[in-house]
Amino acid sequence: MITSVLRGRLWVPVGVLTSLAYLVHQRRVALAEQRGPHGQHPVDRSLLELKMVQVVFRHGARSPLKPLPQEEQVEWNPRLLEVPPQTRLEYTVTDLTGGPKPHSPFDSQYRKTVLKGGMFAGQLTNVGMWQMFALGERLRKSYVEDVPFLSPTFNPQEVFVRSTNIYRNLESTRCLLAGLFPHPKEGPITIHTDDASSEVLYPNFQNCCSLRERTRGRRQAASLQPGISEDLKKVKEGMGIASSDEVDFVLLFDNMAAEQAHGLLSCPTLKRFTQMIEQRAVDTVLYMQSEDRECLQMVVGPFLHILESNLLRAVDPASPTGKTRKLYLYSAHDVTVMPLLMALGIFDHKWPPFAVDVTLELYQHQQSKEWFVQLYYHGKGDSQLWPRDKAALGIWWQAGTRTLSQACSRLLVGTGPPSSSPEHLPGCDI
Repeated sequence: MITSVLRGRLWVPVGVLTSLAYLVHQRRVALAEQRGPHGQHPVDRSLLELKMVQVVFRHGARSPLKPLPQEEQVEWNPRLLEVPPQTRLEYTVTDLTGGPKPHSPFDSQYRKTVLKGGMFAGQLTNVGMWQMFALGERLRKSYVEDVPFLSPTFNPQEVFVRSTNIYRNLESTRCLLAGLFPHPKEGPITIHTDDASSEVLYPNFQNCCSLRERTRGRRQAASLQPGISEDLKKVKEGMGIASSDEVDFVLLFDNMAAEQAHGLLSCPTLKRFTQMIEQRAVDTVLYMQSEDRECLQMVVGPFLHILESNLLRAVDPASPTGKTRKLYLYSAHDVTVMPLLMALGIFDHKWPPFAVDVTLELYQHQQSKEWFVQLYYHGKGDSQLWPRDKAALGIWWQAGTRTLSQACSRLLVGTGPPSSSPEHLPGCDI
């Protein structure tokens, strides 16, 4: 759990948020020091005023993206799709400029895979709906009830909502909003989304040519690495899966996690090797991403830049009124959350579970006027403070964006629908 990495609350200066090297270093320092680098006393929380919150969350529990090649299949009954009345909420979907909802190529791909029982691949279930509703309730308690930060009803001047253009994410967002704002306003709530060709809330393999080239073949190659290959052979033999079948640990974990979330575990082998399957799935993703800074920049850098830009606008006194919201909600995927945790230096080498959230709170000290960020993962964090001048803002982007823009200079020039090859789709949440 995150408590093994962070113990309480993690305080960092705004400018350090995007400095990968500094954040990795400060995680180690946080465990050893209870005072700032210059001997400052811990900040008096009563003097901190909450100014903005950004929440990045994974969707709720769903059906698997691709079934395992087994004779005995789990039955995915359509009753799992029944919508709990408490989660009902009217919403509309637009593009980022308020125009018509873009086409979703992923959903049409999922409908081609019909699971035993009749459900499609990747469908949000009522288990996932309740998970998201609970997350919304937690956010309401934190920012409406405990601290009167947000209005008790949805206010588009306070809250900006963005989701990937995938139905389970849109529906997950609906459920979260129903928990956060149980007394709906008149009319639908707008959820903003982007076209698949320019989406940055997940690694855009289709349209970042450099990222696609850098990761090409690495998922298959991961299964051949020492240790991974032996473990994979052991699990496949235990499950009666032929060695020639294209099954890796990511696909195994995707099915296992989906079944466990719904109490539908089908194969004793999955239960026996639960921890090993999760760890090897993480190892596979780390191998795919090469575990280097440039690849991480291409995977999550554009989205991290959005989070940073929101912070910069909030701390800039020249920002026009109405350009900054109090709350930003981003509905994303495990392949978003995992590299985001890596970039923030708090990845615990566990697969991000369904409905998990990464929350960034922006505070201003009422006396010194300094700005600070408090970081939570899955509702947990740690306490450590580094006062820094606002000039430190954007250090990583000044140094790293050049590399990112050069390496991904052909971003968004791809054509056609997103790849549905095993390299990028089944078992990787998009």
